[in-house]
Amino acid sequence: MKLGIVGLPNVGKSTLFNAITNAGAEAANYPFCTIEPNVGTVAVPDGRLDFLADMYKPKKYTPAVIEFVDIAGLVRGASKGEGLGNKFLENIRRTDAIVHVVRCFDDDNVIHVEGGADPIRDIDIIDLELIMADLELVTRRLDKVQKAAKGGDKRYRHEAELFEALQKHLDAGKSARSFEVGGDEDAALLASADLLSLKPVIYAANMDEAGIADLENSAYYKAVRSRADAEGAQVLPICAKTEQELTELSEEERAMFLEDLGLSESGLDRLIKCSYELLGLISFLTAGSDECRAWTITRGTKAPRAAGKIHSDFERGFIRAEIVAFEDLRACGSMAAAKEKGLVRSEGKEYVMRDGDVTLFRFNV
Repeated sequence: MKLGIVGLPNVGKSTLFNAITNAGAEAANYPFCTIEPNVGTVAVPDGRLDFLADMYKPKKYTPAVIEFVDIAGLVRGASKGEGLGNKFLENIRRTDAIVHVVRCFDDDNVIHVEGGADPIRDIDIIDLELIMADLELVTRRLDKVQKAAKGGDKRYRHEAELFEALQKHLDAGKSARSFEVGGDEDAALLASADLLSLKPVIYAANMDEAGIADLENSAYYKAVRSRADAEGAQVLPICAKTEQELTELSEEERAMFLEDLGLSESGLDRLIKCSYELLGLISFLTAGSDECRAWTITRGTKAPRAAGKIHSDFERGFIRAEIVAFEDLRACGSMAAAKEKGLVRSEGKEYVMRDGDVTLFRFNV
């Protein structure tokens, strides 16, 4: 999974990126500090995998990972080449989802390219640039499809109608996410266009310590939450400065610091949960003396496709999956005890994987 961190300059993108990846990207108080996108890979915390590692003492421990890309601040006119322009829109195109950092605090000491904090205005600026870039792409696609449709092919005629409607939708300043499609075929056509404004969004409301301690009285946060609710997007209140401070503390100090702030987990943990929920992802687990590993799949994936995540031969020669729910395995204390109680199931090709399935695939090629 690759998440692109976007936003206007100086809203806290690089500070947040540093905090969640501990990568040390430059975070300075001036626009376009980030020129080339910084990339950091983060292990997904999973207590279930830790438990399995304690049980099996494996030679190798492999958690699921998320790649974060810190993309340079966009400004008005980016779709037309302003600021750092189209190059950075292309960096967004290569991500699975967008973490849109929105400044939700006032501070005269931190420059804001628009003159001051206004989260909805800032969201609108970024959205419009993504929509304008998509409009240009859709117009080119429509022109090509309309020429093909002149030959009388019904498939091209339908595609032309779909993209003509999408063109009007984008031209009205609406994102591709809010464009309604008629079914799976249209959804697949839409996905094939690789649109920026179609990508799922998490709004990271970057707050100061006072704001995050009193969310319900933060007008900025409530405005972003209302916007996210209207779009079906996720919203995550976060204090990038605090998250960066947490990286410098021991585990015990971190827990005490979070407790003082009234938080049960770090912003990184909450961001990862948001990301999995937004993209409809779950993890299944494999365990043994050689390796304990978490594998990320889309919710609804059947067993053979999940096996293919490990190796294409596993999917091609799939016979069955031997599965025990993690909670059952933990309650039993060992795989042998789980088998004795009949909790290890044999599942076939139609089995839909569940989050936390501890799995052994049987295959033959």
